[in-house]
Amino acid sequence: MKNLQELDITGNNLRGSLPMCFHNLTSLKSLSLSFNQFSGNISVLKNLTLLESLDLSSNQFSGNISALESLTSLRWLDISNNEFHIPSSLGPLFNLSRLKFIRGDNNNIHADDHEMLNSLAPRFQLIYISLSCCGSGGPFPHFFYHQSDLQGVTLSDIHFFKVDQFPFWLLENNTKLELLHLVNCSLLGPFQLPSRAHLALSNLDISNNAFGGNIPERIGAHLPLLKTLNMSQNYFNGSIPSSFGDMSSMQGLDLSNNHLSGGIPEHMATGCSLLEFLALSNNTLQGVIFSGNFSLMSLSEVRLDGNNFTGVIPNVLANCSDLYLLDLSNNYLFGEIPSWIGNMSRLIALDVSRNLLFGRFPQWRGNALPLEQLAMADNQLEGSIPRAICNLNEGLIFLDLSMNNFSGTLPSCFKPVSLREVHLSRNMLQGPLPNAFRDSSSLVTLDLSYNHFKGNIPNWIGNLSELSYLLLKRNHFKGEIPIQLCNLDRLSLIDLSLNNLSGGIPSCLKVSAMNYVTEEYIWYYYSRYDIDSAKSIEVPIEYTVKSRSYHYRRRILQYMSGIDLSCNKLTGEISFETRNIMKLFTLNLSRNSLTGPIPQVFSNLKDLESLDLSYNNLTGNIPVEFAVLHFLQYFNVSYNKLSGKTPERIGQLGTFDESSYVGNPFLCGSLVGKNCSPVATPLTPPKASAGDTEDHGFIDMDAFYASFFACYVMVLLCIAAVLYINPYWRQACKAIAIFDKKKFTRGIKLSIEKPWSNCVKTWI
Repeated sequence: MKNLQELDITGNNLRGSLPMCFHNLTSLKSLSLSFNQFSGNISVLKNLTLLESLDLSSNQFSGNISALESLTSLRWLDISNNEFHIPSSLGPLFNLSRLKFIRGDNNNIHADDHEMLNSLAPRFQLIYISLSCCGSGGPFPHFFYHQSDLQGVTLSDIHFFKVDQFPFWLLENNTKLELLHLVNCSLLGPFQLPSRAHLALSNLDISNNAFGGNIPERIGAHLPLLKTLNMSQNYFNGSIPSSFGDMSSMQGLDLSNNHLSGGIPEHMATGCSLLEFLALSNNTLQGVIFSGNFSLMSLSEVRLDGNNFTGVIPNVLANCSDLYLLDLSNNYLFGEIPSWIGNMSRLIALDVSRNLLFGRFPQWRGNALPLEQLAMADNQLEGSIPRAICNLNEGLIFLDLSMNNFSGTLPSCFKPVSLREVHLSRNMLQGPLPNAFRDSSSLVTLDLSYNHFKGNIPNWIGNLSELSYLLLKRNHFKGEIPIQLCNLDRLSLIDLSLNNLSGGIPSCLKVSAMNYVTEEYIWYYYSRYDIDSAKSIEVPIEYTVKSRSYHYRRRILQYMSGIDLSCNKLTGEISFETRNIMKLFTLNLSRNSLTGPIPQVFSNLKDLESLDLSYNNLTGNIPVEFAVLHFLQYFNVSYNKLSGKTPERIGQLGTFDESSYVGNPFLCGSLVGKNCSPVATPLTPPKASAGDTEDHGFIDMDAFYASFFACYVMVLLCIAAVLYINPYWRQACKAIAIFDKKKFTRGIKLSIEKPWSNCVKTWI
């Protein structure tokens, strides 16, 4: 084995430390141990002085890289995706004079402790280096000042400090540099161009830093051969330089998430004829989109959302036959949605939400459209949804038509089998819930809230096994909550509030946040549906928590779980199977006709943040065990028939005031201003029989009124009988009613006082 020159054991799931026998492989020139589970240090490799290629990537190696100091023949080194501690100065590699390629991504990058390295020049001249993620690299690595043959540099996701301008000197010193990525490096200051044109750089990415000021007007002259340029997520202001039009090789341009103003230069719209990707999102750009000459026929992805563009959707985009994504949302575009969109044979994503568009849903005719994501929310679109939408049945994955004025019912032919998200809220859609989504077995979000749907909630919803968010708020649904909803194992949010639902609450409902689902399922979900946040349209979901409505986006929704059945006509006792709601965050059952006690098992819901049981007919005591709900921020049991003492103000219960308990006449305690004395404490009433229909608390008021009336009548009859039997008393009392008219006119009430007093004395 001593004469072995090449060893490749890639991807064999080997684990543990490297065996000591590697120490004897002194003739090795190429060693690949990648994609295993080796761990520990690499000190056994320090004798392999003839190694020219070393690949240790995708393992669990740790410690420093000092063992590589003696590998003086090394030309190609890949130690990426491990747990090495690598100094940003690369000091341990300074003596490797033949080293040309380094990959060290996804390790622990740190600043070097030895400042003397700043004055030393390494013996290597690198061609390619990738040292991205993660850590703090201190000042910009000084060894770069001594490099002149670089062709590719990637230093992303390392936080440098004391770097107050773009390292333009790196371009001036390395005239062959083709790729430069400095993403998320905490760089700031102006973007300074090299003093002369750089004729090699084709890929520049400085996104997610703190560069500011204007983009240099002559950028097109100094970097004329750029193919991709990403300057997004910085603080650039001013207008877009027209010299971008001089970059005739430009294929991808991303200036999104800055503070740019003005319009899109016409020279850029004519000069960049090879441009495929254009992202100008989230700036303050204005004016009409592509108002002049237009030569960007190669566009495939256009993102102009989040600006102040006006005018109509430009018809020149109809000439972009390769267009597959068009995002014009969050602008001030008006007019109708053009019909030519229906002819775009490769368009898979269209978002024109939150504009001023009006008219009807476009009448797209012909063959099935390839659209997978369609968003037209928050416009002024009206009328019924036409049968043209049935052309999207084959591939539609995402549909958002919310916050418009659509009316009528969904076409019966609309049955998209691949649909994952449906947002039709805040329209005027009506009729029974259509069967459109009956076979959408991949459906994750169904939001039909704030419409006029009626009838029963269909049982087939229980067959949507992937459903996580069911939102049917403020419609006219009636009948009972289908027991089939208990078949939904992935539910995170269910909102059936503000309907006319009746009957009991199914005790078998299962609700849990996405982040509590097994890791295997999350991996399955994202891999199956090829979730790409950079290309997918995201719609926030409205949900009421702590009596206020909030909008939650995907990254927050994964931590949300809740049940809202408020404002219905539900009856019966509250009875959930605790194991099915253990990770519940919010529960709102207010404004129903629920009876019985508050379940003590709610005290086991350790993650509960909001509990609203107000405006029901609940009885019994408030469980003192609720004091252990440490995350409870909203608690309301007002306007019920609860009795006993209000809970002690300990734990989270100490943060709630009288408003949480008001309207319960039989509660006592300082919070409701009523003493809990033994006299005032009501006895527990006997259990009502099955025929009882009302509960009046401590006293049967009907019996009280009947007995009082009977006693009153008996007293009157006794007095009448006494007066009838004794004539003297009858005459004496009769004299009470005789008034002396003369004395009456002078203000004297009675003219006969003696007979009155005698009458009283005689009765006594």
